[in-house]
Amino acid sequence: MFTIGKPITALLSLIFVILTSYSSTVYSQSITLAQAKVLLTAAEVKANLDGTLMNIAVVDAGANLVAFSRMDGAFLGSIDIAIKKAKTARLFNMPTADLGAIAQPHKDLYGIEVSNGGLITFGGGYPITDADGIIIGGIGVSGGTVKQDESVAEEALKAL
Repeated sequence: MFTIGKPITALLSLIFVILTSYSSTVYSQSITLAQAKVLLTAAEVKANLDGTLMNIAVVDAGANLVAFSRMDGAFLGSIDIAIKKAKTARLFNMPTADLGAIAQPHKDLYGIEVSNGGLITFGGGYPITDADGIIIGGIGVSGGTVKQDESVAEEALKAL
């Protein structure tokens, strides 16, 4: 029979405490499903008021999809774009339009859109912050013009 000595037991206990603390810290700084649903609802309301059909994606702090909505009749091709806008905004902690401005030919980040499995470098994606200014996720909207996408995403962020 195998027994674990006191030093090993203490070390395992310490590792458990560290991992548990890290795990709860990571999740406490990420968007919740309830918050994501608030964003989706607000975005859908704004899109309906504007007469546009949108795909809306919300990702968490790790850029993983938390919630998604495709309004009836919204472009199929915009599904991937909305998700990538949300991921891009979170991965680089800036609106996708801002990234696009520095990703143009002869700019420092030209070509960045082919990294990370594909990024979107035009408007409609925004990082999501909590009340303390900590980035907890990203939102991406696609289906209208860039200005419409931005307007819907901005309105959704106001609801949070």
